[in-house]
Amino acid sequence: MARLTRAEQLAQQAFGDFKAPSAKKLHRLMAPMRAWFSPQFYGLDSLDLKRPALFVGNHALFSIDAGLMLDHLYTHYGVLPRSLGDHLHFRIPGWGQAVTDYGGVEGTPENCSELMRRGESILVFPGGAREVNRRKSDRYEVIWKQRTGFARLAIQHGYDIIPFASVGANESYEIVLDADDVRSSTLWQWLDRGGRLNKLVRDGDLLSPVVKGIGPTLLPRPQPFYFAFGERISTAPWQTEAVDQSSLWAVRDQTERAIHSLMAQLQVQRQIDQPKWPAWRRWLAPLQD
Repeated sequence: MARLTRAEQLAQQAFGDFKAPSAKKLHRLMAPMRAWFSPQFYGLDSLDLKRPALFVGNHALFSIDAGLMLDHLYTHYGVLPRSLGDHLHFRIPGWGQAVTDYGGVEGTPENCSELMRRGESILVFPGGAREVNRRKSDRYEVIWKQRTGFARLAIQHGYDIIPFASVGANESYEIVLDADDVRSSTLWQWLDRGGRLNKLVRDGDLLSPVVKGIGPTLLPRPQPFYFAFGERISTAPWQTEAVDQSSLWAVRDQTERAIHSLMAQLQVQRQIDQPKWPAWRRWLAPLQD
């Protein structure tokens, strides 16, 4: 047996003490958001969720929809996927502990591998902070850059991928200023003459947009959230002794295409449903597609 690296040993130690909170506790916590956003879910009943999988999807603005998805999976199907999060989450006092309490771990290959060895279902947003801090021009783009890590780990551990899509959260706020606006300003360019500031915010990925919700407030518009889950993508065809880049990109591309297809279906469903929304919701959250 191969000797574990230090990072892998730390992952084993860290996950040994995790005890999932009760589904009822999470359901109570998410009650106000369920009432405000009226989430709808599609495609889950046809999936065998008892078999662990890697859930891969698009990240919404500020990730305000993730808790609702976890709540639904846990409450209705008894599955609480362990979320792989940006390192920044775990450095914020209070918030980092809350993420950890509900199964979140830092998104490292070692942590993901350990969860897979334990047979856990896992949730990952390959777009990370860049998709959370969206720009005005990329409301429903999948922005994964050159990342293929999720595909490599799924292949290595024989995990199926369950692609999913989320629609609605990105319309809950209007972006007033985004990272591109900030970084093109005269003040930013003066402050960042040495390039250190840009490096600190990962080329703008960590710059949160300035937004407004209802009127000039930060109260999000009550856009209904829609979630769709696609058929499992088996990684068995690519499981060889030496996984090459072409295999990684084949898995990544298949997953990305599935997510785009699911997003398109949800946007059509939303257009069909919109006339049936209560008048107060249509007034506070008009569609502007």
